[in-house]
Amino acid sequence: MPKILLIEDDPQVAQLLQIALEQKGHAIYWARNGDEAARYLPKTDLLALDLGLPDVDGVELLRQARALRPRLPVLVLTARDDEHTKVYCLEIGADDYMTKPFSVLEFIARVQALLRRSYGGPRIRVGPLELDTEGYRVTLEGRELKLSKTEFALLRTLATAPGRVWSRGELLETVWGPDFDGTDRVVDVYVNMLRKKLGDDPRDPHFIETMVGVGYRLLEPKRDNPTVF
Repeated sequence: MPKILLIEDDPQVAQLLQIALEQKGHAIYWARNGDEAARYLPKTDLLALDLGLPDVDGVELLRQARALRPRLPVLVLTARDDEHTKVYCLEIGADDYMTKPFSVLEFIARVQALLRRSYGGPRIRVGPLELDTEGYRVTLEGRELKLSKTEFALLRTLATAPGRVWSRGELLETVWGPDFDGTDRVVDVYVNMLRKKLGDDPRDPHFIETMVGVGYRLLEPKRDNPTVF
């Protein structure tokens, strides 16, 4: 279930958007100011940010969020409709921008589109592996694998870009969040657990390959291209 952090100081607007998001199966964290937002930022999958907050300028909060979570999709919501603000927000890290007032249906559509672009859609298929990112289920050649949430998050991250090499630091930030105070060796531990459940031999890998001194990658399938649907 994707987790959305909604930073909005207007309770009526927040309630309306929260109900609409929950109806689509999303978990919602609602923050009314920057202090509340800081508690939820490390564990969210998407940030919907109102620029007009009581305790901090939303543009500054956007900059901070992008520094802490470089890959986090961000949708800016604001009554500011001047071109300069729009362009500046997009330049410093916003992925999309909506000017108030806006349609709730359009808001939901933009959230769904950002999640698809960032995490590969509700289902990702890489060769014989299939991930249901909304149901947190993984099947290998039709057989369901029992993964923990962390194992699933790690596999999902690798599966969004087969063939791409992820450093341990990138995986640590994406899966465990910026506030994790352990070492990046936890990545190695979870990769080993994933390999066992996938039946993968690190000496002759079919799924997860170690890039010595760098990190890991999910091997691209030899015949089938990765499919998102």
